[in-house]
Amino acid sequence: MNETQVEQVAKGDDASSQFGGGQRWGFLFAPVDIASIVVFRILFGGIMLWHVSKYYRDDMIAFYYIKPPFHLTFYGLEWIRPWPGDLMYLHFAVMGVAACLVLIGWFYRAATIVLFLTFTHQFLIEKSLYQNHYYLMALISFLMIFIPAHRAFSVDALFRPKAASQTIPAWSLWLLRIQLGIVYFYGGLAKINVDWLHGWPMRIWLRRHTDFPVLGDYVHQEWCVAFFTYGGLLFDLLVVPMLLWKRTRMLAFMIAISFHLLNSQLFSIGVFPWFMIGATLIYFSPSWPRTLVYKLLWIPGRRPLPAAAPVKAKLTSRQKLTVALLGVYLTVQILVPFRHFLYPQSESWTEEGHFFAWHMMLREKLVGLRFYATNPQTGNSGSLDIRPYVTERQIRRLGKDPDMILDFVHFLHGELLKQGNDEIEIRVLALAALNGRKPQPLVDPTIDLAQVPRTLFHQKEIIVPLTEPLREEAWEVPLLDWEQHPDLAKYFTSEKR
Repeated sequence: MNETQVEQVAKGDDASSQFGGGQRWGFLFAPVDIASIVVFRILFGGIMLWHVSKYYRDDMIAFYYIKPPFHLTFYGLEWIRPWPGDLMYLHFAVMGVAACLVLIGWFYRAATIVLFLTFTHQFLIEKSLYQNHYYLMALISFLMIFIPAHRAFSVDALFRPKAASQTIPAWSLWLLRIQLGIVYFYGGLAKINVDWLHGWPMRIWLRRHTDFPVLGDYVHQEWCVAFFTYGGLLFDLLVVPMLLWKRTRMLAFMIAISFHLLNSQLFSIGVFPWFMIGATLIYFSPSWPRTLVYKLLWIPGRRPLPAAAPVKAKLTSRQKLTVALLGVYLTVQILVPFRHFLYPQSESWTEEGHFFAWHMMLREKLVGLRFYATNPQTGNSGSLDIRPYVTERQIRRLGKDPDMILDFVHFLHGELLKQGNDEIEIRVLALAALNGRKPQPLVDPTIDLAQVPRTLFHQKEIIVPLTEPLREEAWEVPLLDWEQHPDLAKYFTSEKR
């Protein structure tokens, strides 16, 4: 293989034609420049280290994982709990060390496994803290276990030169590209719904930013709502194809930077915009960091990489296993986001199929929540103060999700029994206003939820179908005034037993 061919492989140009000899999956194992994967490893390790430091700096470890007596759980994963006492501090310390080791590429394989386990454990403990970017970070930490991103510019490569390499199998690069592409594309597909296409909830969010520089003067105008609504939809659907095409790649990247920077200022979505800006660089030529360094250091020409062994026409058993595992993983990632079609109602209302599906920024749901306990023998009933059991974050989140309500009711029922109470019935009044609609009950306030089991299937027994139509103007009655409002007072009256 001559230097020109090696250089083409390093850049990722026409790898399938250079290697594999027409073999169906041979292109997945063609060597490409490792440089962009190294940058991705450093970026990801740095982001995870920042995540850990933020939890320490803001004392979020105790607030979210140690002090609360109750944690909202994912169905089937109720057994995932915080470590006892102050061990969660040690948990985050281990996570931070693992992130640092990934960043510098030292004991990389062990570090990626520890990082995946510690972060995913933290992510699954508390359902009310779910964010799509946390899910993405968990997936990336899993994929990094298998991607040999430590073969260059790492401590491992320094001390084990025989394991060092300037190339990496093409599947490593394309796996990350496809994973990020799924996030963008499915985020766009999810926006193709009645509410979003009519400007909700974007209309509500924009009107909270009248003090935003320049933009604040226009947030009440419908053209501005349409620009953000349809611009966000088109961006999610088209950015990846534009990044994959060399002629539009730089334009798409500049648009992506603008999009994510604006989101970081308008919405509280944590580290997600910054991570996505850096991660989007994975769509550039695999050798872009090497080329950039040569230009910055005034190194003339381009240094060809060492020749890599060509992929054999016939895949080895290990390569066949790799292809099979890649197929399984990507099939899961492609199908799971569509599971909301298995449920009969809108996932923005019922939350069924909402998680792990890249449904981002689709709903504004204001909820008024009350819990009532009834002694069936005496008929005595009264409202319950749930504040000793849950944080403000949990209260705001659980009222939007019938499954979370059930989870908490079961816990609350057990606590009341422990306190020596007789058999208690628990009913919940959850009035929800979705995307500017008038509030209506989310769950049936007449059912004893303590006797209703959690399930992955549609909770037809307790969920009240959404009947309130979209409005031209959002419902703007303050939450504290709902009980006195003529249209809502009937719900509160019926619950006063």
